[in-house]
Parts: sequence; structure tokens; C-alpha cells
Amino acid sequence: MINRRHFLALSGASALAACGAPVPVAATRSATLQAAANPAFDAWIAAFRPRARAAGVSDATLNAGLRGVGFLPGVIERDRNQTEFKRSFEDYLAIVANDDKVAQGRAAFARQRSRLNAIEAKYGVPAEVVCAIWGVESNFGTRRGDIPVTSATATLAFDGRRGAFFEKQLIAALKILQTGDTTPDKLVGSWAGAMGHTQFIPTSYQLFAVDFTGDGRRDIWSEDPSDALASTAAYLSRLGWQRGAKWGREETSGGLQPDPGGPRFDVGQNFRAIKRYNNSDNYALGVGFLSDRIAGGGPLKTPFGPDKYGLTIDQRKRLQERLTARGFDTGGADGVLGPKSQAAIRAYQSSVGLPATGTPSLALLAQLG
Repeated sequence: MINRRHFLALSGASALAACGAPVPVAATRSATLQAAANPAFDAWIAAFRPRARAAGVSDATLNAGLRGVGFLPGVIERDRNQTEFKRSFEDYLAIVANDDKVAQGRAAFARQRSRLNAIEAKYGVPAEVVCAIWGVESNFGTRRGDIPVTSATATLAFDGRRGAFFEKQLIAALKILQTGDTTPDKLVGSWAGAMGHTQFIPTSYQLFAVDFTGDGRRDIWSEDPSDALASTAAYLSRLGWQRGAKWGREETSGGLQPDPGGPRFDVGQNFRAIKRYNNSDNYALGVGFLSDRIAGGGPLKTPFGPDKYGLTIDQRKRLQERLTARGFDTGGADGVLGPKSQAAIRAYQSSVGLPATGTPSLALLAQLG
């Protein structure tokens, strides 16, 4: 299976509120994610057409699907700027399974309870697990992406760094249009071409998407999440989900310990099924833990220790709060010291004549009062 961790932007895989309509495209998309003139890209599209025809895409679909397709420089920027940064499990949980996310998940679960239960009955994947994936991938449908999938995948295929892979995704996207499951204006997703409530890539959609509503279309883009949630359950079922078994549980000794000194987990086949959906221990543990919390479970019993800077998560939150109070925006106080928090630290350090390292510390926390 494709390693989705290396494919998807964090925006989908780790977005954070309850199901609502997407914000209009023009209000959210940066200028670099608008089509820009690029004669070399246009020539690539012309050369691509015969290859798509040979792969089974009709001329009518090519004309409709590639009408308005454009080169998106922001897609290349995002692809180039991805790093293999290893986020700690504690930070990952603070993003995908914080108390606000749990509350949103329980509310989303309550709204979709009958639908999720019907999906569980058919595919054997617990309703709370499907709901948790929905939360991690698109924040329960509120961050599904608004970038044309044909333009995103064509841009990445033209760029060539992973050209063969993204050309395959572009052909799959065109075939989705050819089957009539959606229309060109609705075929939107992340900058990397991941689509819908649970961020399927086009080839995974072809293999695993289902028509749960029975309307003749596998519509994972709709405001109604039924097909997307059922497709996720069908996907996990095909990946080896064992009906009736748990994904895992917290343990006091042995097992998987993602952060030194932190919680340990006894995991089984269903953890591995989630990990095949996205090849990351943090992802699989985060989905599993969020699913337990959505189902009414409590927080982890084993606390995390101080980070490499000697700060606990509560101290990191206080650091963010104090920086924000002084006018240095950290983007919130979640305890995750990402790029925005580091920039705020640098700005504060510069303002008081300190070396602008962006490095947090207990001394910095004390200095901030």
C-alpha cells in the first residue's frame, strides 16, 4: 500500500471542529495556489493527453477534466518544503486528541451515530474508530481542501520529483470523473490531491471507495459524509481489520513506547491495520487513543516527562500564553512549540536584546514572568 504519511499534507492529516460547509475558495487560497502561466506546463499537458488516452481516459473526459487545469506554484513550494521532522508522540496527541478535539469528536459522533453504527454493522470497524480517522484527516469534515485535484496532481507530475506517481494519480482522478462519481468543479482536495472527508488519494478511491447511500455515486466530497466514512471502514476492512478486537490499550510495562519515559501500549492486528492506512506509529496510536476518548474513555494514565528542553507540556503552554500576552503571537497555547511559537520566541528574544535562537527554556519561561 502507499505510505500516505509521505503523500499527505499535515493540513488534512492533522487538521483540527464540527461538520460545516467549507470556506469559499477565494477566501482561503493563497496567490501561489492560483493557476500561473507556465508554457512548459502547458506543453507537458499536451504531451500527457495521449498517455491518458492510452490508459483509458476518453477525449470527452480529458476535455472536461483538463479544462482550466493550471500550474500551481504553491503546490511545488509545499512539496519542496516538507521535512522529515519527527514530531514527538506527546506533541502529536496535543494536536489530534486534545480536549477540544475530543469534545468535537463526541459531538460529531452524536450527530452521525446512526450512520456510523450502520457502517460498523456492515464492515466491522468500530464507529468510534471511523469517527477518529475523520477527525484526524479533516477535522470532522471542516477541512477537506479546496484545491482542484487535477491541477494539484498535474503540477506535481509535471514537476517530476515524483512524476510517475502523480501522473498515476492524475489519470485516476480523470477516471473518477469518467465514472460520473463527481464533477470537475467538485473534484477538490489538499495541495497533494487528497480528497474528501477522510482524504483519499485518487488511486485509493478507485480501489476502496463505496456507495453507501445507494445513489449510484461514491461521493466522498459531499456535505453528507456517509460515503466517505463507509469508504474508510471498507478500506480498513480490506487492510485486515479484525471484527470485535481492540486496536490496543495503554500498558504499564512492555509494549510500544513512542516517547522515552512516556506511556506504553499493547497493540495488535487492528493497530497494524490503522498503520497500513497511514504508515506512522504516531498516527495509528493517535487514531486509537482519540477513538477511545470519543467512546467515553479517559486520558492516558502515564504522564509524559519533560521534553528535550526540560519543559513539561503545561510549562510549554504557559510559555505560549506569556508570549502571547506580551504581543508575540504563538498561534495558540497547545503546548506544541512549532514554527509559529519558535518565531514568537525569536521575536521576543530580539526585543530584549537576547540572541534570537528561538529555543525555549525554563529560564525563558521564568524571564517572561
